[in-house]
Amino acid sequence: MFRYIIISLVFAAAACAQNTPKEEIRMNDAKKEESIKTRVKKSEQEWQMCLTPEQYKVLREKGTERAFTGKYYNFKKEGIYKCAACGNALFSSTEKYDSGTGWPSFWDALEENAVLTRPDTSYGMVRTEIVCGNCGSHLGHVFEDGPPPTGLRYCVNSLSLDFEERKKEK
Repeated sequence: MFRYIIISLVFAAAACAQNTPKEEIRMNDAKKEESIKTRVKKSEQEWQMCLTPEQYKVLREKGTERAFTGKYYNFKKEGIYKCAACGNALFSSTEKYDSGTGWPSFWDALEENAVLTRPDTSYGMVRTEIVCGNCGSHLGHVFEDGPPPTGLRYCVNSLSLDFEERKKEK
């Protein structure tokens, strides 16, 4: 049984890391990077005070939660997913889909600058990191194996997100 769990985790991690992003995924320029630094000004000590230790590890230290463990990977409510660090609106439930990787996946961001990208060559892989466009916190990675119309898969850690449910009309 343990062997099958390990094999499943290896395949899930490989699914999230496969497909080196092509040049079509736009890399943000230095000007956008500088705007991140000036929007939300907090020291790392201030971030530690307002985030749980698990959130801090993911959002500020670029950690990753285990596949199939996050509260939003199999979450079906309608609404808006926001940055857990600063509250910036990032993704809509209308763009969320089940990628089978064990992390919440979206085929597009809510707005163009809500999520920014950075090259990531950690762990011997070439990937594209996604960060909050408001505070620069790590969200996950984006890959080019998603569904139409964008063909993108924003693979996001649940710990990076808060959720605001869509209010039902009376």
